[in-house]
Amino acid sequence: MNAPLAIPPAGTFDFVSLGALVHRLDPGLVPFRKATQCHIHVSGGEFNCAANLADAFRMKTAIVSAMVDSPIGGLIEERVRAMGVTGLYKRFVHDGVTGPNMAAVYSDRGFGVRPPVVFYNRANEAAARLAPGDVDWKALFSAGVRWFHSGGIFAALSRSTGELIIEGMQAARAAGAVTSFDLNFREKLWKASGGADRATEVLRRIVSHADVIVGNEEDLQRGLGIAGPEVASVSKLDPGAFFGMIDAVTASFPGVKAVATTLREVRSTNRHGWSAVAWVSGKTYTAPAIELDVLDRVGGGDGFASGLFYGLLAGEPPEQALRLGWAHGALLTTYPGDTTMATLEEVRAFARGGSARIQR
Repeated sequence: MNAPLAIPPAGTFDFVSLGALVHRLDPGLVPFRKATQCHIHVSGGEFNCAANLADAFRMKTAIVSAMVDSPIGGLIEERVRAMGVTGLYKRFVHDGVTGPNMAAVYSDRGFGVRPPVVFYNRANEAAARLAPGDVDWKALFSAGVRWFHSGGIFAALSRSTGELIIEGMQAARAAGAVTSFDLNFREKLWKASGGADRATEVLRRIVSHADVIVGNEEDLQRGLGIAGPEVASVSKLDPGAFFGMIDAVTASFPGVKAVATTLREVRSTNRHGWSAVAWVSGKTYTAPAIELDVLDRVGGGDGFASGLFYGLLAGEPPEQALRLGWAHGALLTTYPGDTTMATLEEVRAFARGGSARIQR
């Protein structure tokens, strides 16, 4: 317990993610019921981390997922390559009538007092068909993988996806890779695949194989069934509720070496208070609290996780790794879409306290 992370120094891949690829249709400021056009963003809670680490942080990453041989699949596959991520796919043929499909996520951006609205069409999603035995983990990990990651969105898709995560986690640990899991508790998804009791049962089994957890106090309570302390927080930026749960988390999951999350106080759709916290090997760390002007909030949490993972993979002290995650997550909310447009230099400058003064 409280042992430091032991990250392999080298590998064919710095980071491998297991999860579903989706395309997000974004009408911008216009609500969907009035939309006449949309931008298409390729996304996925697990993919976003691999994409951010490859594009901004120049790491070697891969995504293990399902791919449908269709024009939508082709679009997604091209965007994966464009972000510098290696795609490791189980392929499916689309029959033109019943699928299977690459999932669609619909999300406007909201504005001011009007919040963003997110809804899904994951009917007959190819990624939900992935199951234990579909991935040659021995071949993947024998090539050398430093860090293996998955998340609660993929776990919620079907009865088999959580079992595939566990199979991957076990193979990763046996090969010496660090394992991480983003709880990303989504009630809408779990309702369709067994409800709250099944969510807790599956997520607890997965987290028992994880070295690093990303999730706020609500994720920890609802996803893992861990009771929260009686904390009367005056602000969502107060880390007290999160830190108050760490003893219970580590008692239930003694193999966990780090837990981290963003702290966000939504003042309006486009103005947030922003901070982040982490517990790493027995010590707690808190990032600065700032006021953040938000263009598109979707993907900000994945942006935080990516920067944190990069810092740890790069051998930075935990406090600096947290600041890199905090900085990258903040920057990501200033871009349209779910994945990064930042450079490593911009992230490091903001983490040091950089400003928005014009760069000439």
